[in-house]
Amino acid sequence: MRKALLLTAALMALTTFAVPSHGQAKIEAVKPADNPSQVVLAAWNDIGRKLIAMAEDFPEDKYDFKPTPAQRTFAEQLLHASGVNYFFTNPVRGEKPPADENPNRADFKTKADIVSYVKKSFADGAAAIKAKGDKGMSDLVVDPYARQYVRVSDFAYGFIEHSGEHYGQLVVYYRISGLVPPESRPKK
Repeated sequence: MRKALLLTAALMALTTFAVPSHGQAKIEAVKPADNPSQVVLAAWNDIGRKLIAMAEDFPEDKYDFKPTPAQRTFAEQLLHASGVNYFFTNPVRGEKPPADENPNRADFKTKADIVSYVKKSFADGAAAIKAKGDKGMSDLVVDPYARQYVRVSDFAYGFIEHSGEHYGQLVVYYRISGLVPPESRPKK
């Protein structure tokens, strides 16, 4: 019995002094949460970055490709996703939304024209979010689709999700074309 007590005491001493406790490790300070407008802006810019990368990367000779006759072309997908952004941006800026959410492909003759429009739509949305700032994220605007008041932050997330859905569709266009989307390529 005495040997068992000595062995237990020895094991306890060994584990107490030989293994550093979590309290002895250097603990880094936890960063504070980002401000509300920074979080919305980061999500907006992230999906914008992905769609812009696709717009710049996809071969121009495939811009009018569509997997089935009922679907939009690659170019029309980009124009729609970008055009709908103005149904967010304009109300947030106190302006009327555009008349149509589908810009006419005939008005965008080249890949460069479309890339420029995609970039502008996301830049304009980002500028509207920045202009609202943290306090403006709780401002109410009228959702032109639902005809209902909605907070700017909630409104933004709906459009971020919409762009994400079109991003997912465009991934399929890439894969059917035998291409790998920029976001899916190995990082260098």
